[in-house]
Amino acid sequence: MFPQQASERLCVGGGACPEPVERVSRRPAHQLRIVELRLLSQRERARAFTLLELLIVIGIIAVLLVLIAPTFTTIKSAGDVTSAAYTIKGALDTARTYAKANNTYAWVGFAGSVGPNTQQSVTGQVKLAIVASKDGTNLWSANNALPPASLTQIGKMMTLDNIHIGDTGTPTNDGTDFESRASVDSDHRISTSPNTPYPFTVQQTTFNKWIQFSPRGEALVHGGSFSIVKDTEVGVLPTHATALAVTQSGNVWLGNVVAIQIKGFAGDVRIYRR
Repeated sequence: MFPQQASERLCVGGGACPEPVERVSRRPAHQLRIVELRLLSQRERARAFTLLELLIVIGIIAVLLVLIAPTFTTIKSAGDVTSAAYTIKGALDTARTYAKANNTYAWVGFAGSVGPNTQQSVTGQVKLAIVASKDGTNLWSANNALPPASLTQIGKMMTLDNIHIGDTGTPTNDGTDFESRASVDSDHRISTSPNTPYPFTVQQTTFNKWIQFSPRGEALVHGGSFSIVKDTEVGVLPTHATALAVTQSGNVWLGNVVAIQIKGFAGDVRIYRR
């Protein structure tokens, strides 16, 4: 047997070597198609993953997901806090602008997850609503109430998820923007001030905490003696379900915390981020 014939015989027996071009070209069309399919099948097998390789890849992906999941959670938490902070600021600005433009009084109410940073107070959902006096009078001082018939709702009631309106602590004045904000007493922080004796109701939700804007744009919180003070604060903290998503080490917060402050006489609203 000649060497070339022996080589061809070995290739055919092993099933791995293609036939010489001159021999393949002499075959009928259907046999050529069979050869092409065989070669294609061999190429596909060469490119395919084995079960072991697939299991290794799946294992690596699972490990990576476990490692990066906390990062995604932190990013989402920061996004929720940012969105809530600007929603609250927008509501306060809207109420103040409406009160000044219409020579009336307007109130921004807070309900739901509002109060101390305790498990009993944290529900993870905050309701926000704006109402105004129809006739321009300060309803609670004139009537000792905020009667529904005398109120008009401004915009829709808003829902903030994964958020708690809580205490952001006393500023430490460490030189950072957040810690150098004005110190606000407990009666004029929405989270720690007492419930107002003059609540209002919107869509079956009662708002026991509110900030009022006068026709001159002055801000007044419902706590204490209902007097206009230099600063009022709304603290915004992220939550996971009914638990806070931040912790406090001494006087320092570890995580995304926002303090929204309103100047009493000017009515200006500013956001401070931790």
